[in-house]
Amino acid sequence: MNPVVFAWRNVWRSRRRSLVTMAAMSFALLMMILYTGLVAGYMGGLERNMLDLEMGDMQVFAPEYKRDPSLYTLIEDPGGLLAKLDDAGYPAAARLIGSGLAAAGDASAGVELRGVDVTRDKSVSEVYQHVIKGAWLDPAQPQGVVLGGRLARTLAVSVGDELVVLSQASDGSMANDLFVVRGVLKNIADGVDRAGVFMTADAFREFFVVPEGAHQLIVRRPPARELDAAAAEVRGIAAGESVQTWRDLMPMLASMMDSITGAMLFMYGIIYMAIGIVLLNTMLMAVFERVREFGVLKAIGVSPRGVLTLIMLESLIQALLAVAVATLLSIPCFAYLTTAGIDLTAIARDISVMGLALDPIWRAEVGLGTYLYPIAMMLIIITLAAAYPATRAAVIRPVEAMRHR
Repeated sequence: MNPVVFAWRNVWRSRRRSLVTMAAMSFALLMMILYTGLVAGYMGGLERNMLDLEMGDMQVFAPEYKRDPSLYTLIEDPGGLLAKLDDAGYPAAARLIGSGLAAAGDASAGVELRGVDVTRDKSVSEVYQHVIKGAWLDPAQPQGVVLGGRLARTLAVSVGDELVVLSQASDGSMANDLFVVRGVLKNIADGVDRAGVFMTADAFREFFVVPEGAHQLIVRRPPARELDAAAAEVRGIAAGESVQTWRDLMPMLASMMDSITGAMLFMYGIIYMAIGIVLLNTMLMAVFERVREFGVLKAIGVSPRGVLTLIMLESLIQALLAVAVATLLSIPCFAYLTTAGIDLTAIARDISVMGLALDPIWRAEVGLGTYLYPIAMMLIIITLAAAYPATRAAVIRPVEAMRHR
């Protein structure tokens, strides 16, 4: 008889035990698949917020800027560098950065002023899509500014209100001007939310008397290029300037994201070890109950390898059925988790990780790895768990087995 057919029949000889075992495997696998998808969604959301809203893939500075940020430490020819990056296929935009004091009525707060090229900045950042009140910057209204949400609440201002900003210009004079709140951002990062003031690059230059240069270039890489390779290419283009990837700029966050993969494998190990113990116990019971049967099989000429193969096939059939059930059950679960997601607003209205805001709706992301890794690890654990009882059955001596009661 075909060993696969024989193994299939053996699985259903003890229907209740097989169903309980497969149900346990299906449940564990389903939980691991959903867990993998939710972790991928968490990681993807965190990385998107970091790259699309705040950091970019890389940033270019004047050599001394990160060590000692100063209004006077500038990239001298940002226009030429932007043109070279465009030619190489790297979207980039220049930004100007300064600090000051903002006041409205009786309230005041320290602020970080960011001058942006409204047109180019949209190719590297999606900040403009996160205005919850009013509108984003408009070059036609240079006195308009966009504030972080918490800063707007601190100053008790809203769209249309006036804002006085004070600082020191690059020529040593007192910089002060009256701006109009054009928009308010939702929380994208703690620093922006607490102290961020966005203005047009022209307004920044006029306010701080900075006619040329830029403090920072935000650079995005093409999707097909790895980060390290892209950074090496940009360093070649921006020779003489400091080029840092987001991993260089936020090493703790990069380390945390790397460690999550290890934590996920650890979770797999714990859950699947429990399933492995259940399967080991089930298979040992099955072997013990079928000692006489294995003795007869060996007596009629079935080799030890044949008995081993039979037991392993029985385990594999149960595992594959569990995979099929878990995969089918995951489809409606992911249909919900990728669209509606899990609403965490009841726990916390604003959620941030290392200063980066997260969407309070936790959605899953599904890819090949969402299924591949949990299934592969489960099959490995099940194979290892079934190996011992299968080996025990394979080495049974026919005479002793047929005397077994």
